[in-house]
Amino acid sequence: MTEETDGLRTEYKLATDSELRFEIENKNDVTVQLISGYAELFGTEMVTKKLYAFGVGAKVAIFTYHGCTLELRGKPDVAYVARETPMIQYLNCNYALEQLRVKAEQDDVRGPVAMVVGPMDVGKTTLCNILLNYAVRFGRRPVYVDLDVDQGAIAIPGTIGALLVERPAPIAEGFAQQAPLVYHFGHPSPSDNDVLYKVLISKLAKTTLERLKVNRKAKYSGMIINTCGWVKGDGYKNILHAVKEFQVNAVFVLDQERLYNELLREVDRTVQVILLPKSGGVVERGRSQRIESRDNRVREYFYGSKMPLYPHSFDVKFSDVKLFKVGSPALPDSCLPLGMKREDNFTKLVPVQPGPHLLHHVLAVSFAESTEENVIQTNVAGFICVTNVNMEKQVLTVLSPQPRPLPQTILLVSDLQFMDSH
Repeated sequence: MTEETDGLRTEYKLATDSELRFEIENKNDVTVQLISGYAELFGTEMVTKKLYAFGVGAKVAIFTYHGCTLELRGKPDVAYVARETPMIQYLNCNYALEQLRVKAEQDDVRGPVAMVVGPMDVGKTTLCNILLNYAVRFGRRPVYVDLDVDQGAIAIPGTIGALLVERPAPIAEGFAQQAPLVYHFGHPSPSDNDVLYKVLISKLAKTTLERLKVNRKAKYSGMIINTCGWVKGDGYKNILHAVKEFQVNAVFVLDQERLYNELLREVDRTVQVILLPKSGGVVERGRSQRIESRDNRVREYFYGSKMPLYPHSFDVKFSDVKLFKVGSPALPDSCLPLGMKREDNFTKLVPVQPGPHLLHHVLAVSFAESTEENVIQTNVAGFICVTNVNMEKQVLTVLSPQPRPLPQTILLVSDLQFMDSH
């Protein structure tokens, strides 16, 4: 390893099957260049001599199967070379899935549906990215399903969704967002409305499994499902529910033997349960970091990350939209109307009056054209954020990725708030 006198350029020579890990916590931007050899980031190959930029919050692990030389410019908070890495095991998982895809193609049946589970901060999203990127490099078109409402990798936090992955994710960015299928949940944790969460999992499973039937490439490629880090009690029941609804063939359990053994005992014998180690580079995040990460996801939705987006701001009359929240406070059984079950309250559309309480709230624009439809189980067109409420003029000022008018008039209020600092 050599370092230039200005201290800003560091060269790393990586041996076979090792990785360069670095984290950026302060405002320093860091760029990386592959000088020679072969390297990849979470399954996406790096191009020689190309400069890759990483900003605040980046936690990076650049891996090489054959050895390489990397140049790092800038000063990350932490940077080191690790020789112990679970990448070979992750690669083996991909080969096992690929064999199932080959067999699915031969027999003209659906390909493997794999699910990644584990507690918070063990690298579930990263493993999903690796498996998806490898699948695409094999010429596959897998469906990525994200059930993690806390971080929201496909749309924004407070949603679950699915996306057809057709090319590797660009380094330091997410997968290309061509028409994702997204459902509004409206909270950062499934425990905020467990009944609704289960309903949406069933709906997403039904829709994605049906879509696989009409797209041959996706059918044989199967699915990779990401889950949230809630693995005990009702969280565990949600995992079992998702395994059943999505007809999962393989469950990869990251870094928790207890969960692995529980699933081995409880899931159907046809489902393979595999325990995998987490990477030593995985960093645990505190509550404030998770909240910041959620904010960044919403900011990226409106303003873009690498490629800047230019959202629109316009007024929407109160009279032009219908606002709803999903789920009303639970009533004691004695207060419920005859024949109504307590669960029904959690999936009820509750009208919301426009007012100052909506300020900074994110609203989902439903594809539903009227309340005659099942609004709760209708996917959403996108999201807007309320930046001002004028009670005198009876208008909301909203931040929107698209110019006016809104595609539909039914808006679903989310618990998530976003302070627009632009």
